[in-house]
Amino acid sequence: MMVTLRDHLGGVRADLASLILKICEICDIISDGIAYRMGRAETRNIFEEFQTTLDIWADNLFIEELARTGLVRTIFSEEQHKPVRIDDYGVFDVAIDPVDGSSNLRSNNLVASIISIYEKRMPTKGRDQIASMYILYGPVTSMVYTVGEGVHELLRTKEGFMLSRENLELPEPGELYSVGGLRKDWPTKIKAYIEKLEGEGLKLRYGGSLVGDLNQILHYGGIYAYPTLTSSPEGKLRLIFESNPVAYIVEQAGGSSSDGEKSILDIEPEGLTQRTPTYLGNKRLIRKLEKDLKDP
Repeated sequence: MMVTLRDHLGGVRADLASLILKICEICDIISDGIAYRMGRAETRNIFEEFQTTLDIWADNLFIEELARTGLVRTIFSEEQHKPVRIDDYGVFDVAIDPVDGSSNLRSNNLVASIISIYEKRMPTKGRDQIASMYILYGPVTSMVYTVGEGVHELLRTKEGFMLSRENLELPEPGELYSVGGLRKDWPTKIKAYIEKLEGEGLKLRYGGSLVGDLNQILHYGGIYAYPTLTSSPEGKLRLIFESNPVAYIVEQAGGSSSDGEKSILDIEPEGLTQRTPTYLGNKRLIRKLEKDLKDP
């Protein structure tokens, strides 16, 4: 018997379930609209990166549709220069990366939407998330989500999102590694660690899309890393919009997250544009990484 997303959310508090369903409706529209919005715009986002027409359209769509729910207080978007206040009587703050990996559109590579939901007012630690999810626009549009009780994957069909796998856990001992940045910019200890992974037989898989690369780690086990770089000491990934939501998913799937010293979810954000080195994957691999980074 096929289980719909609505069915699967049956045990979740009604307001949160309603918000998750609305987000998936928005992502349905985005999935259908990607092919018509692949050009570059002349505007820049909060990180001073050029936007695509898809970034702008998806961002506006999220804001307009979430505003209609009556559930959202404030939206924090990677595409907006400041928080968007929606409704002081709303229940949730929502952080969104409307189109993660939009620079991949030119080569028809994977893109995704990343969303995290907080009942506590943002900005706050990732540990305060009550739900996070990503929708991957791949050969099949898929949704991976958690409400703090395991990680579940659903696939988009004509009838809506249907349950594919429940209570996902990172396979052991892990098969893949995925590392961002130029190798010449990696710190010496990161280079040495990667050489050890290759010695253990882990295979490189890297496509330049956070969600696309992480989704492989979730299904095959291993480690995803966007480390501190000589050219970018704080790394590249955005704490609030990228690292926190995927870290919550990985930890709920039995893995670990780290900035090299501690869980990403325990970082106290200092601002919307904060970046952090990001390591996600099997606990054994993350603990070994932290140890190697501490060793003199």
